[in-house]
Amino acid sequence: MPRSTSHAGASGDRTNFYDDITGKIIAELQQGRVPWVQPWGTATTKAQPALPKNASTGRAYSGINVLILWGAVIQHGFSGQSWLTFRQAQALGGHVRKGERGTTVVYADRFVPDDAKQRAAETGDAPHGIPFLKRFTVFNTGQCDDLPEEIATVAPPPPPGTIEPRVGALIKATGIEVRIGGNRAFYDASADYVQVPPPAAFFEPINWHRTALHELGHASGHSSRLNRDLSGSFGSRKYAFEELVAEINAAFCCAALGIVPTVRHADYIGSWLE
Repeated sequence: MPRSTSHAGASGDRTNFYDDITGKIIAELQQGRVPWVQPWGTATTKAQPALPKNASTGRAYSGINVLILWGAVIQHGFSGQSWLTFRQAQALGGHVRKGERGTTVVYADRFVPDDAKQRAAETGDAPHGIPFLKRFTVFNTGQCDDLPEEIATVAPPPPPGTIEPRVGALIKATGIEVRIGGNRAFYDASADYVQVPPPAAFFEPINWHRTALHELGHASGHSSRLNRDLSGSFGSRKYAFEELVAEINAAFCCAALGIVPTVRHADYIGSWLE
């Protein structure tokens, strides 16, 4: 990254980039589509439920990049969730097909200039890092040819019976109390527990897991955790925002665990657009 990168420049670049992505998500919502859910079980894509990952390093993409790459899978009907840079494809012995257009993702970090390190050493203070945002282009492995078989092949879905224990392990690892029973699903912020009806109460038991993960998303906002404002009443802007957070959380967790839910919460779309 050039030394001339300024805090203001990085901030402006980041703002413009997130504005672009927000605009794309809003466009999807205005058409009645939930962009982080649609890759699962649509007629336009055969992609397995998963978080997008770099096919060369095996590292999963995170944050806004997940939504960007899921959106690209929806738009282009790719058959997998694996991505490569142009040079990574070449290094693996393959190549990006002529005419293919890549997808822009982002890398955010901080760097400490040499003069800041020197001042910190002299004063004993912590060096001040300068944030930067770097864009780069990736291609889905479905846009590439001549890749090694293990890279080009989409991994099969997890075998039956292996999903539910992973969800149970995740719930246990959070340390959040989950009560099973009753006929409502909710998070009680004052008592800090999640309530979910038993799986047998669901028309399709797989949706119990998604519902539980949605409510755990709310629990992440507790004052002892991420400390979000959970005071919004039903129908309010705060309430809609918190529902959006919980929905994206459930989508990310389902993808990471290989769960294919069938429920959709299209009734929230209008309030999310606000």
